[in-house]
Amino acid sequence: MAIKTKAIKISQKHLLGIQDLSISDINLILNEASNFIALNKSKNKKLDILKGKTQINLFFEPSTRTQSSFELAGKRLGADVMSMNMGNSAIKKGETLIDTVNNILSMKVDMIVMRHPAPGASQFLSKHVKCQIINAGDGTHEHPTQALLDAFSMRNHYKNNLSGKKVVIVGDIKHSRVALSNIYCLQLLGAEVMVCGPATLIPKYIESTGVKVSTNLDDVSNLIFIQM
Repeated sequence: MAIKTKAIKISQKHLLGIQDLSISDINLILNEASNFIALNKSKNKKLDILKGKTQINLFFEPSTRTQSSFELAGKRLGADVMSMNMGNSAIKKGETLIDTVNNILSMKVDMIVMRHPAPGASQFLSKHVKCQIINAGDGTHEHPTQALLDAFSMRNHYKNNLSGKKVVIVGDIKHSRVALSNIYCLQLLGAEVMVCGPATLIPKYIESTGVKVSTNLDDVSNLIFIQM
């Protein structure tokens, strides 16, 4: 199956968090993603958009779904992909994150997809290496690609318009790595966002993001749900 593709350019070199993106960036990403729905249903799913590029999936935490999704996406776009689970890496012997990544970059890597337990790890790394960084989850901070996928699904359901829609994120907000990304993304797309969960599982700063807070599930039963 033939698919028309063109180079798209967002305002950021890296994809570190939704908070760094503009509404134009998000719409550009979501519009481009819609072109691949039919492709993924066809027999020939491979393109050469990333031909000649090398992608390393660097996961310091186990994540079968996220890691396999990035591996499959990279291969379907034509990249050379290598996944590395760092649980038994030299970091346990005292090697720093920058040391580890610089050793990998000696292989002429173009992009690193990183999952790390420390909030801000991807931002830190982006300031010390030349290749592009995609944040696949940094602690309980952000998980931008998951939020983009959630927004893509909702936007498709509501005919590309989330403006004025009321969305509630339910569950353990405090320890979620995607809740904050969802809040930023949905607000940029014009949705009204609320969080709901036990008071002990809602971070104290959350109201500063402009969301409403509820601890009673019955109060939000008529809204669009995202479960953490």
